Amino acid sequence: MDILNYFPIRIVNELESVFTQNAKYKEILEEIRIRINLPILLKIGDIELLINYKVSRDEINYILQRICENSLYSYQSQIANGYITIKGGHRVGLVGSAVLKENEVINLNYISGLNFRISRQILDCSNGIIEHILNIEKKTVFNTLIISPPGMGKTTILRDIARKISDGIEDVFGGINVTVIDERDEIAACYKGIVQNNLGKRTDVFSNMPKAIGMKMAIRAMSPKVIIADEIGNKEDAEAIKYAVCCGVKGIFTAHGNVIEDIIINPALGELIKGKLFERIILIRERKDNKIFKEVYKLDELKEKYVEI
Repeated sequence: MDILNYFPIRIVNELESVFTQNAKYKEILEEIRIRINLPILLKIGDIELLINYKVSRDEINYILQRICENSLYSYQSQIANGYITIKGGHRVGLVGSAVLKENEVINLNYISGLNFRISRQILDCSNGIIEHILNIEKKTVFNTLIISPPGMGKTTILRDIARKISDGIEDVFGGINVTVIDERDEIAACYKGIVQNNLGKRTDVFSNMPKAIGMKMAIRAMSPKVIIADEIGNKEDAEAIKYAVCCGVKGIFTAHGNVIEDIIINPALGELIKGKLFERIILIRERKDNKIFKEVYKLDELKEKYVEI
């Protein structure tokens, strides 16, 4: 497990001891949370496992130097954003004391906690959803908004949708040009400019760029057929989506919400819905026993379907 290379040997031994007791844990590990003077916390599927080993500040500093390749200055912009993407697409969240300039965070000092989020691409996880997004007759996609509460896997699904649209589906859909605006580097998980996840052979990625700026830049520079972005929600995002639609570019986006009313009361997104800029809304309701339950809204018909994937 390459991610263990970032930890000092004593922590590696503690982690390996857990994986030796249950080898499956290593395969489904989602998070490793490290906090100064507190036990290590592992998120393994639906399980939270505490390792009774208190991490020192020296060990936190050692890990930070490792993930920054011994050059904190080179990673200052990522540190200021509160996370660092490492090789393999894994993402390390940072907790510390903020250094502010003109009311903006420019650095974090005294790092006291690290959260390693393990990146795993799940191919074909969008099966059962992609069929509602493809407009096969017109060889394009429907403008789509995917809604779910946090932790339902919508970013993982979005990643697979990008791959399928870009590569095409044999005997069903020919691949088309896709641009992914990856503001927080969660979809493509670029490491030193190289995409770590498979987003398809016709996909371009704008990494660590605000969505509103990236969408307009993509339209002007890359002529995409489809733009994909995660977690839209503000006025600038909405204006950029309007611009894209007016330019004839389709879009697939996600947003946080438990019910569709959560999106309607958002001033920016509610306006897009009322203006029928989205042709499809897919609401992921819950995950249970490795199954995803969803509702699909066709805004021209406004008929609801409750479907199990």
